Amino acid sequence: MAREYPDWLPRALATLLVLSLLAPVFGWAAGQVGYAEPLENAAEATGATEHATAVGTALFPDYGVPGLGGATGTFVSAVVGTALTLLLGAGIGRLLGADTDGRQ
Repeated sequence: MAREYPDWLPRALATLLVLSLLAPVFGWAAGQVGYAEPLENAAEATGATEHATAVGTALFPDYGVPGLGGATGTFVSAVVGTALTLLLGAGIGRLLGADTDGRQ
């Protein structure tokens, strides 16, 4: 029994692929304009960074992969993050029930 997929799914996956491929370009552009995360800016402005302590290790610190170069690390981070988000969303969708047309 073959499962039918919605018509929008191939376009959505293609869009996610293109955005993942462009992730290193976005990272490079952010570096060129001196972009910093808003929460980091707020922490620096209030002096909170002087009292900060690390509480854990991030899977992809600063949207990169330790040991890989900037563009490569950003690309791998984008692909893995997108895949994990899709898998989590699909899993939650299956747990929540039926499609909009009433099929399970």
